[in-house]
Amino acid sequence: MLDLRRLPLSRKQLLSIGQATARINLWHGSVRSGKTIASLLAFVIAVATAGPSGLIIIVGRSLQTIERNVLEPLQDRALFGPLARHVVHTRGATTAVILGRTVHLIGAADARAEGRLRGLTAQLAYVDEATLLPEAFWTQLLARLSVPGARLYATTNPDSPRHWLKVQYLDRIAKLDMREWHFKLADNPSLSAEYVANLTAEYTGLWRKRMIEGAWVVAEGAIYSEWDEDRHVVTELPAMRRQWVGIDYGTTNPFAAILLGLGVDGRLYACAEWRYDGRKTHRAMTDAQYSTAVRKWLDTLDVTPEWTFIDPSAKSFIAQLWQDGHPGVARADNTVADGIRSVASLLAADRLVVHASCTGLLSEMPGYSWDPKATERGEDKPLKVNDHSCDAIRYAVHSTAHEWRHLLTARPKEAARG
Repeated sequence: MLDLRRLPLSRKQLLSIGQATARINLWHGSVRSGKTIASLLAFVIAVATAGPSGLIIIVGRSLQTIERNVLEPLQDRALFGPLARHVVHTRGATTAVILGRTVHLIGAADARAEGRLRGLTAQLAYVDEATLLPEAFWTQLLARLSVPGARLYATTNPDSPRHWLKVQYLDRIAKLDMREWHFKLADNPSLSAEYVANLTAEYTGLWRKRMIEGAWVVAEGAIYSEWDEDRHVVTELPAMRRQWVGIDYGTTNPFAAILLGLGVDGRLYACAEWRYDGRKTHRAMTDAQYSTAVRKWLDTLDVTPEWTFIDPSAKSFIAQLWQDGHPGVARADNTVADGIRSVASLLAADRLVVHASCTGLLSEMPGYSWDPKATERGEDKPLKVNDHSCDAIRYAVHSTAHEWRHLLTARPKEAARG
């Protein structure tokens, strides 16, 4: 009935279908990347071999999206050949029949949908666009998959790196009975090279990361929408004419220090980074210990910065640095909106780049985003989540704006002379 050899599937699609034997199986990645077809085939094979006990469920944002994204493709003879006639559904009905088995269709538009799962015992579930589901519904669905050998098959486009599916599942996959497959646009063998090239050219920056490369980055509401690792990350540094440090102080939150340099080529560089997270180590550091650690870090780099700009609210730490004779201690200019504009203008002009060793900053930049609730009130306010290295570089950049502002309008040779 279903001969996979006759279908135009990539090796990655075939491997994912054969390996989808975990309790949670997730296909994620860019649009039109082939992940949905692979996940549907794996699900149909599971339906064909399912035992008699336990319900089979398909979940989506709504009944209409289930019909459009799941049932209609399964009924497409061009895609699934003879299998298509074994998928029977009346539009608007809450059940379908696949290979003779009754399949229950559940829309999960909001948290109230969780109640539709109460009392159910399921053996198979397919979830369309998992990131659009409420977390409580997903958790309840997993609890209802209680038949021995029960499995969940899910597909989604990427979302924010702070999304619950990313943080609670993908980031913890080593601790779970879970498998995942990441697809990029180029992984779909049925797309023409011309179509791939055209679609790739239509997206830039973070949207390209999400929609073409399938990366979990924030695109909507992104503060630094200009950020592009291909343009803004380097593995080598030129000689530096001037250097400063920006520090975001934290005790229970991470402590982040960024070394900012003005290169002989007229660009600013995030040259190095030092971070400490007391939550991860379960050991908080004192101001004196932080002062010593920063000094050792700078000694290792053989750098004495002209100024060290610190979060002005960290009064005790500033006092500690003064006491320890740290050179050039200064309160950072913490005008948030203006500081963000300073960093954004440098990124847009390709005048600010980040060394690949600054892993904390590189992990935060794509997800640094505006607070939507503040936006509704007409305020420009960043979300205070995973922003410690972003704050540190903002302190250093904005506090030295008078030193580099001319770079934005200077031609390359003039900028290098500075």
